Amino acid sequence: MHLLKRILTAVVLIPIVLLLVLHVHIIALEVVAAVVALLSVHELIKLSEGYGIKPFRWQTFAFIAAVFAFLAVNSAGQTPLLSTASLIAVSVLAACIAAFLFLTLGMLRADLSTSFQAAMVSAFSFAYVALPFIFLVQLRQQPSGAIWVVYLLVLVWSGDIFAYFVGKSMGRHLMSPRVSPKKTWEGAIASLLAGLGVGFLLHQYGLQISSALLNAHLIEQKDGFFALQKPPLFPILVLSAGLNVAAQLGDLVESLIKRGANVKDSGTILPGHGGMLDRIDALLFAAPILWFYTTWQVLQ
Repeated sequence: MHLLKRILTAVVLIPIVLLLVLHVHIIALEVVAAVVALLSVHELIKLSEGYGIKPFRWQTFAFIAAVFAFLAVNSAGQTPLLSTASLIAVSVLAACIAAFLFLTLGMLRADLSTSFQAAMVSAFSFAYVALPFIFLVQLRQQPSGAIWVVYLLVLVWSGDIFAYFVGKSMGRHLMSPRVSPKKTWEGAIASLLAGLGVGFLLHQYGLQISSALLNAHLIEQKDGFFALQKPPLFPILVLSAGLNVAAQLGDLVESLIKRGANVKDSGTILPGHGGMLDRIDALLFAAPILWFYTTWQVLQ
């Protein structure tokens, strides 16, 4: 029953996510990304209570929502270069002031012994959850952004699927039994091979996939691989391997947080998958890496 729920949820969600990434206006995508980030932060804050922390709730939500709103307004109509520069400036500033802002709020608490831990959770929530989603949205605004985001999502999803089924059927050697008792090295290797396969397909058929999406009126010319020369195979495979390893580490890190809080899932919002944070944990490490790779190309 659990597996059936997992499959049905994926069947419903994957087309919706792809349609959002490919076809909706960037402002609408930013709104959706902000909602997903806030739901995930809500789950993370709930997990922090398992550590005996009394977190700042609405203040954290307000801070993250304000950063998303500022970037959405500021980046509207900008070129990819200006949008990237704006994101770097705003995200660095927000990350720098977050800890000071929440510690300042902690001065208002009756019990000052709770202020430091609460501020750490809020600042960590911004860096761990919100920033990667901000990077993901800005990645969509860059040249060939749609195809890059689809590549990332398919790479993460395929790695997760292969790790799950291979690990369940063939897994014998546990990867990190204290953190995630069901993850195996066999599943991890299968996930890595799936990621390399996605990278190979991008190298071989990126232009054809872009053309099919363009002909289906799902993307514009600037959003496909048309603006890029066919990338060499080796760098794409290295990038794919790096993204896959980052995604698997992201999954393990979230498992560590849940293990410390003594819970199985971060929430129950997605049947068969647990919480929102359970579903996006792999993206939280992988998205910044791909954003950095494509940003380096934009800023050259």
